[in-house]
Amino acid sequence: MMKQGIYTVVANELIADRTMRMDLRGEDAPAERAGQFVDIALECRFLRRPLAATCWNGGDFSVIYKIVGEGTEQMARMEAGATLDILTHLGNGFDQTLCKKKALVVCGGLGASPVFTLVKDLVAIGKRVTVVMGFNTEREIFLEDDFRALGAEVYVATMDGSKGFKGLVTGLLETLERDFDVFYTCGPKVMMKAVCDMLEGPGQVSLEERMGCGCGICYGCTCHTTKGARRICADGPVFNREEVIW
Repeated sequence: MMKQGIYTVVANELIADRTMRMDLRGEDAPAERAGQFVDIALECRFLRRPLAATCWNGGDFSVIYKIVGEGTEQMARMEAGATLDILTHLGNGFDQTLCKKKALVVCGGLGASPVFTLVKDLVAIGKRVTVVMGFNTEREIFLEDDFRALGAEVYVATMDGSKGFKGLVTGLLETLERDFDVFYTCGPKVMMKAVCDMLEGPGQVSLEERMGCGCGICYGCTCHTTKGARRICADGPVFNREEVIW
């Protein structure tokens, strides 16, 4: 159920090329399940900014965002002590019960953020997790060491070959054993479609779209599924792979 609260910025740091991590503190946890998101109100901005909630502990949590426009530039200038009005517990997260023994997690760019808590939770309950990460270049990589610190097996692909496998994550997947019982993926739509076309078995995808309200009222972020038009913000952002019509 959606909640609203005031959260204080604890830290706001550059962690990769034009990529920031903002640590926040409030009274309530931002989510119940990995894959849910929050919607942040910014001063003098009409629309809120939807961002994945990452690695929370009570009311402490983080959001990772890329500086791409005026809104995120405004966020990047915020210092410790600033306060933000945030809607929390938005959307539906990943289904961890789909993983019986081993999960494959495929993420591209900022898609690493929504799946971080998923990997953390799966490892904590004794599941084996392989994380395959894709970026354009080494300068954009973030959370690689954090995934390894959780206990996951991590592979990296970069388009320019500056680190790890040179090329697309699907090319890297071709070189790996596919001994997982479920896969989860988040990142660019074209990447997720390619992953779903390539892999068999149960899987879930976390979709992204421009959002108006963030809570299902405006229907501005609908997508086509086998169950008809569905709202990414309220019915998703996580969907079973067989539901999505690409």
